[in-house]
Amino acid sequence: MAAEDPSVSGVSGRYATALFELARDERSIDAVKADLDRFAAMLNGSEDLKRLVRSPVFSADVQSKALAAVLDQAGISGISANFLKVLTANRRLFAVADVIRAFRALVARFKGEATAEVTVAETLSEKNLDALKTALKSVTGKEVALNVNVDPSIIGGLVVKLGSRMVDSSLRTKLNSIKNAMKEAG
Repeated sequence: MAAEDPSVSGVSGRYATALFELARDERSIDAVKADLDRFAAMLNGSEDLKRLVRSPVFSADVQSKALAAVLDQAGISGISANFLKVLTANRRLFAVADVIRAFRALVARFKGEATAEVTVAETLSEKNLDALKTALKSVTGKEVALNVNVDPSIIGGLVVKLGSRMVDSSLRTKLNSIKNAMKEAG
């Protein structure tokens, strides 16, 4: 299954595939995805957690104890917690973001969904998220799951990446193209 999708390959793809197959067999795909989404949100929101995950300085034992505390605090248990502990024990916790991304891709394919990476300058309202999903569904003909990243440096607008297609309507890109046009004219 991992070989069919280039976004699900390598070490992270193998771990994601193993987790997906276990979650499918246990009929807990949605619960595992929710746990991993919660962990990813915590990871994105905490520089300390990022450092713990990425730094080779921490021993597996230190990572394991810290991770156990984080999982308890987040209420992540069962298959998801055990999986994250296996990543830690195997010294692969640094790849957790890629594993989560690959797992999401497997879930989307399993459910017949497409996944879009969306970058916005500020958090979108539910109304705007729904409008974006509807617009993307009309283009793809599939339900579209959104992975939304907030990046204030794009100033305004949004960047949507859906498979190999990318639409960049960010203000930063528009300003850069105007600046380049002015340089060429001058």
